[in-house]
Amino acid sequence: MELFKEQLALAIGMPALLGLIILEVLVTHFHGVKAYSRRETLTNVYLAACNGTLDVCMRVVTFAWLVFCFQFTPFHWAHGWVYWVALFVMEDLAYYTLHYVDHHCRLFWAAHVTHHSSEEFNITTGFRSSVFQPLYRGLYFAPLALLGFQPLDIFFMYAATQIWGSFVHTQQIKKLGFLEHVLVTPSHHRVHHASNSIYLDKNMGMVLIIWDKLFGTFQKELDEEPVRFGLTKQLPKRDAFNIVFHEWKDIIHDLRHSTVPWPQRLGYLFKGPGWKPSAVEESTREEEQQSA
Repeated sequence: MELFKEQLALAIGMPALLGLIILEVLVTHFHGVKAYSRRETLTNVYLAACNGTLDVCMRVVTFAWLVFCFQFTPFHWAHGWVYWVALFVMEDLAYYTLHYVDHHCRLFWAAHVTHHSSEEFNITTGFRSSVFQPLYRGLYFAPLALLGFQPLDIFFMYAATQIWGSFVHTQQIKKLGFLEHVLVTPSHHRVHHASNSIYLDKNMGMVLIIWDKLFGTFQKELDEEPVRFGLTKQLPKRDAFNIVFHEWKDIIHDLRHSTVPWPQRLGYLFKGPGWKPSAVEESTREEEQQSA
């Protein structure tokens, strides 16, 4: 039974998501709303397949890593409701941390940016996965194993919370009353996918919005500031290859053509997206090169 927990969550969740997609397509069609386009939907499915393939390939490595960490835990939980509630809360915090780093370190933003590249926002947008995230996700879940949570249970909880994370990608559900104070709702997640400056890098949680409120990354959806979906700088080429690799190409370009010394130049990798050396540093370096 332990081996099939994650598969059980997916077996229940995926048909529900497919049913919601069909319902959303029908509702938007009959209301004359263009919520889906064939190209963007196929791109979402393609990127989900790429992510899923890499995820399957990494399962053995990630599982072995979590088992290695688990052997050092001093904690021994009984498998009761306290265990599952604690795992849910701590896994959601681990994901918030992962998501925060993805947005604030350009090296990881290059992997995550694919998820934000769509100018549409519907349930299939949740399938537009960060293709390379399975390569490093296990690092953020290692503390859960060190806290005494079973590796297979960690896998199961992540799959279960991912289902909620897919559900909130919709424009058809407005605000949800008191749930807005506790959960990541569709309204909160629309803010997260917005390119408006007031909404950038907000609402990082997967299921609970409390982390954003605790750590200062919360922003509610404002009636006076309609959401614009997509990136702040839209892609000139929207083929599947460029959607995955455009940020990596831009990083290489910035590293090669910057005029500042290499230690400062590494900011293009490890500082936030959009970071540049100060104009003074650039001009000073250019003057030095001209003098030489």
